[in-house]
Amino acid sequence: MRTRALLDFCSWLEQTPLSQTIQSTGWIVPAVQTVHILSIAAVLSSVLMIDLRLMGFLGRDQPLARVSERFQPVIWWTLPVLLATGSVMIIGEPARSLANSVFQLKMALLVAAIIVTLSHQVPLGRNPAFWELSAGRRGAAQVVATLSLLLWAGIVFAGRWIAYY
Repeated sequence: MRTRALLDFCSWLEQTPLSQTIQSTGWIVPAVQTVHILSIAAVLSSVLMIDLRLMGFLGRDQPLARVSERFQPVIWWTLPVLLATGSVMIIGEPARSLANSVFQLKMALLVAAIIVTLSHQVPLGRNPAFWELSAGRRGAAQVVATLSLLLWAGIVFAGRWIAYY
């Protein structure tokens, strides 16, 4: 969605001293992108481990709660790093991201992925056996895990497409 107000905001942001510094300092964007990509890898690896356990494909010998306790902190502690690095990249090139429909899709997918991730982690925090109490819940866990994997994969693809759209 490219509105006049959004484009005006991008123009204003691009002229700020912080944006000008990011644009004119050659090492900032590559360094920030490196941290961003490594953070994405950490989140996705953790999501993958939890989701594969939810689906019953991995770590069946370990309780789901233990797998979640191991990998959940990586997700939640790394998301602020992604917010910070993503913000630096946005400030450096606001029109390339904020006015880009693929970026907007990525942000919508991110909100959905966080909601889905919370939807399987919150019940688990209240009752460690929640997803394993019945066949219905195990089936629901597989659906939630599949949706989670699709959303996070969509975020990665959208992130790459931003550069080409």
